[in-house]
Amino acid sequence: MLMPKRTKYRKAMRGKNRGLSQRGFDLSNGEYGLKSLENGILTARQIESARKAISGGTKRGGKMWIRVFPSKPITKKPLEVRMGKGKGAVDHYSALIKSGKILFELSGVTFDVAKDSFTKAATKLPLKTKFIYNEE
Repeated sequence: MLMPKRTKYRKAMRGKNRGLSQRGFDLSNGEYGLKSLENGILTARQIESARKAISGGTKRGGKMWIRVFPSKPITKKPLEVRMGKGKGAVDHYSALIKSGKILFELSGVTFDVAKDSFTKAATKLPLKTKFIYNEE
């Protein structure tokens, strides 16, 4: 699964996730893309699950780009631990996603294969998404 090699700080504050994506909202590499329509977070497991669905749907054909990276550490306290005693240990990493961000890109496959693969991948994600493509 994806995770940073090293981070400046081990634990991060939760923060807010509001507004539209300021960059990463256009197709840059591939012909087809999967675009988020709402704000949210994607865990490394969800990204990996969607990646497997896309690569399986294309039968390892074409080229795929993952445009998001889980760099935010999410902490969790163990079960049945009383309140207090500080912040929990890092449990997993996630990516903050803003509305309009391209999540995955594909090229080198047909329109139908790309649409089918992205439909399968979208079911693995907790966000509303949209299939987009270059009209050339």
